[in-house]
Amino acid sequence: MTLGFDLYNVMHSDMMVMENPFIWLAGMEKHVPNYMCRKQSKSVAIISGTSIAAQMGTLLELYKIPQLTLGSFEPLLSDSGQFPSLYQMAPKDTSLAHGMVSLMLHFSWTWVGLAISDLPKGIQFMSDLKVEMQKNGICVDFVEFIPVTEESHNSFQRLYHIQILKSSANVVILFCDTDSLIGVSFPTWQCVMTWKVWVTTSQWDFASDEHHILLHSFHGTLIFSHHHSEISGFKNFLQTVNPSKYPEDFYLSTFWSLYFDCSVTGPSCKTLRNCPLNASLESLPFHHFDMSMSDGSYNIYNAVYAVAHSVHEMLLQELEMQPVSSGSKVEFSPWQLHPFLKNLQLTNPAGDLVNLNHMRNLEAEYDILNFLNFPYGVGHKVKVGQFSPYVPQSQQLSLSENLIEWATGITETPRSVCSESCSPGFRKAPLEGTPTCCFDCTPCSENEISNQTNMDQCVKCPDLQYANTERNQCFHKRVTFLSFEDALGMTLVCTALCFSVLTVVVLGVFVKHRDTPIVKANNRCLSYVLLITLIFCFLCSLVFIGRPNKTTCVLQQTTFGVVFTVAISTVLAKTITVLLAFRVTGPGRRMRHWLISGLHNSIIPICCLIQLALCGFWLGTSPPFIDTDAHSEHGHIILVCNKGSDTTFYCVLGYLGSLALASFTVAFLARNLPDTFNEAKFLTFSMLVFCSVWVTFLPVYHSTKGKVMVAVEVFSILCSSAGLLGCIFVPKCYIILFRPEKNALKTVEMAE
Repeated sequence: MTLGFDLYNVMHSDMMVMENPFIWLAGMEKHVPNYMCRKQSKSVAIISGTSIAAQMGTLLELYKIPQLTLGSFEPLLSDSGQFPSLYQMAPKDTSLAHGMVSLMLHFSWTWVGLAISDLPKGIQFMSDLKVEMQKNGICVDFVEFIPVTEESHNSFQRLYHIQILKSSANVVILFCDTDSLIGVSFPTWQCVMTWKVWVTTSQWDFASDEHHILLHSFHGTLIFSHHHSEISGFKNFLQTVNPSKYPEDFYLSTFWSLYFDCSVTGPSCKTLRNCPLNASLESLPFHHFDMSMSDGSYNIYNAVYAVAHSVHEMLLQELEMQPVSSGSKVEFSPWQLHPFLKNLQLTNPAGDLVNLNHMRNLEAEYDILNFLNFPYGVGHKVKVGQFSPYVPQSQQLSLSENLIEWATGITETPRSVCSESCSPGFRKAPLEGTPTCCFDCTPCSENEISNQTNMDQCVKCPDLQYANTERNQCFHKRVTFLSFEDALGMTLVCTALCFSVLTVVVLGVFVKHRDTPIVKANNRCLSYVLLITLIFCFLCSLVFIGRPNKTTCVLQQTTFGVVFTVAISTVLAKTITVLLAFRVTGPGRRMRHWLISGLHNSIIPICCLIQLALCGFWLGTSPPFIDTDAHSEHGHIILVCNKGSDTTFYCVLGYLGSLALASFTVAFLARNLPDTFNEAKFLTFSMLVFCSVWVTFLPVYHSTKGKVMVAVEVFSILCSSAGLLGCIFVPKCYIILFRPEKNALKTVEMAE
């Protein structure tokens, strides 16, 4: 049995779309519904375009005639309740949006425009595409709907140029088909947007028209075309086909006469004369005949095989049920094919699976083609990649970028972004009222990094790490402390040692001249105690320098508190001695009894015991311990001694301050007492220096951190100690060494 076909042209007009289908059904020009006037055999199936399938399907359903569509898959036609006799040959395009978004991500195109066919299928595709784009951080600059009616075409043609030209998006996704009227307006804007990259599907073949221009708007377009295997012998068939080989093919003869300027003769207009000797389909320009098999052609190929297999299976079943005698004609109705078409699953000669059940219809795989335009209508499509939803996501898209030729004037991979990417070290700062793809780049904050491009938020480095100056990497912090090797530490150590040696020298001078009046005045023993204590004051600052440990942390504050308590209590004892000495005016005075009994000498142990009690309470409740400071100095973790209890520390300082204030008050009261060797003025000034140092210490200490905080405390210890040494003993040493004539007793008249 041989299959034949009739070819009818269906007018793309709502008024004329049903005319030829009625002629086909009735078999006459003046058709009458429900009457069949054709004598020859009726067709068993219809292969039609998708655009007219809905209108024809309603008519064909009355006769249960199978209808196979060759266009792209249309979800509305898959309703088996409304179109039970309709079968779609094309695979589903559910992965098309995902494929296009994968292409956008591959080239880092995050700012695109959309030109969508104003049809339900186009609206659905736009919805799916926007969902995929939103999930992957791609934004839409504009959306233009391509009209399918002439009424809306004029307004579209006026506005479309402006929208495209104003858009900063260099990539436009074009989704339309033969139903849309974009082809009508194509000649008016074909050469004004040559710098745009178009991404489209093979459903609308813009390359099928002749345009004798070099600057073609669609040059470099990327096309998603359904992937199908190559049909063996098909290319050779096209290369060798000619009317003489197939004389019964009227359409081939007509095509040959139109494009090769052949003259037609004979009663049936089938005889061709004066044709070029080398005339072949392969020699025709691209816009006249494309040698590659299009999606629609491949669907026709599968539709013919589907009908042939169904007829074959139906005839075998009828022969099994009722054998036909030799020479008798087999007859059947078109509706009898439906059970076989619905359950059909076959592998065509190309090796691809054909399935007409839309419930089991597979998702399409796509070839990515690059359209190249040359002058005088010479065009070419080159396969540059493939997309398959059936492989792991990282392998779904494969591209050969070296084969891609971009739009005219573009020599490298084009960019299409609303804002340039934020490099590592910066984060995206959204712009109010704009899509998420439009943003400013803001540097990461202190100790925060971003090690990738276009990060929404910077990441804070862990406490033991720090951010580099570029803010793109975290490094481990170096452990540091106020060491002896540091310039600051070495300076403080040298200063402390120099003052200690100087104090020893002063002590030696006083011991050597111990019998002189200036040394014996104001209690020689107290001067020795004070000088020895000052040596320890200078040396106790060394405990603050070096790597902290548990022992040094405990010794730092306790040694400082006790030693300075001895020093200040000694000064207090000296000031009281001066005051008592000059207030004694008679044997019966009580002050004389205090002076003779040596009560002033008990001040030092009493004051020290109180300070020792405070330090003992401090060590017993919340002793100092080793701590780390990871924030004060960039890139470093500073080892410091935590005081444990700030309250107790300030109690120790407060106690020292009260002793110093008491010493200052007593010395101030005795400053004007007449005597050659009266040191009350020097004691007053020394306490003034001491109090000034430690009053200044408190705000400075709290405004610093890390090693500087330790250095401030050491500096305050050295300054206050040097103040005591300089104010009390330097004037006496000057007299002893340089003015010995003043180091003698004189008669002083005392007022009674």
